[in-house]
Amino acid sequence: MLDSVVLTTVSDFLQAAVRMASPIFIAAVGLVFTGRSGITNIGAEGTMLMGSLAAVIGAYFLGTPGAGLLVAMLVGLLVGLFFAYLVVSVKADQIVMGMAINLLGLGATTTFFRIVFKISTVPPQVTAFSPWEVPLLSRIPVLGPAFFVQIPVVYLGFVLVGVAYFVLFRTTWGLSVRAVGEHPRAADTVGINVLAVRYACCLVDGLMAGLAGGYLSLGLLRGFTENMVAGRGFIALAAVTFGRWNPLGALAASLLFGAGDALQLRLQAAGFHVPYQFMLMLPYVLTMVALAGLVGKSRPPAATGKPYERASQA
Repeated sequence: MLDSVVLTTVSDFLQAAVRMASPIFIAAVGLVFTGRSGITNIGAEGTMLMGSLAAVIGAYFLGTPGAGLLVAMLVGLLVGLFFAYLVVSVKADQIVMGMAINLLGLGATTTFFRIVFKISTVPPQVTAFSPWEVPLLSRIPVLGPAFFVQIPVVYLGFVLVGVAYFVLFRTTWGLSVRAVGEHPRAADTVGINVLAVRYACCLVDGLMAGLAGGYLSLGLLRGFTENMVAGRGFIALAAVTFGRWNPLGALAASLLFGAGDALQLRLQAAGFHVPYQFMLMLPYVLTMVALAGLVGKSRPPAATGKPYERASQA
């Protein structure tokens, strides 16, 4: 009996960790592409926030969470295009533009949420995603419920991690992305369109951030509240650094951070006599500790943060 209780507890914890980690590693997949192409995007937080609201609005008016998720991805794509224009074409400072996206996301979502749904104490009722059990695999002890009793977006996220790894390290286009991030001048010399590659990576980044935001509002929290992303975009950026700009490494780091989030929820539920604010700090402290341990050990692509101009323009 005791062993059964322990196994159930561990399984529930792992299930929560995967659920909490999903918006992080989905956003991290897109950040891997921009990072590998030499662009630093700290605006994932704002893009995820806009995707979260777009998903709720889409699900509310179109009636299905799938439609809401598509709206979220479209909004993320548009934000990615806007960011690409600023940092690739205009050559604006990437850090400043990323922070501007975050501020825009916070202000725009707050304003549009109040315009669309008015100021009310009753949150809008939207149809959210429900967990889907994978036949047979969901019956595996401990790991089955953790990994195979999740909403469909989580499964999609795992698939996208594998696809991203294959594209980056097993395809010609992935080699072009990595070349652009390491030495854009040399890449341009051999015929790679540096600006087009960076545009494409920004679009992938925006698309994934929108998807992560849609999952957050229609899968994890089942609604929208102001500033609901709560730093997950920055944690995704940290996961990319922790994972050494590799989708699989970013996934592992995200699961670690998700476990910290799941742990703080259980510590609060257990009734520890510690202010809950300290419990909420746990995943963020874990992020800081992980990054501090990587100082000097994780090298970003050589051209990170540097705008590129063709030789004829320089």
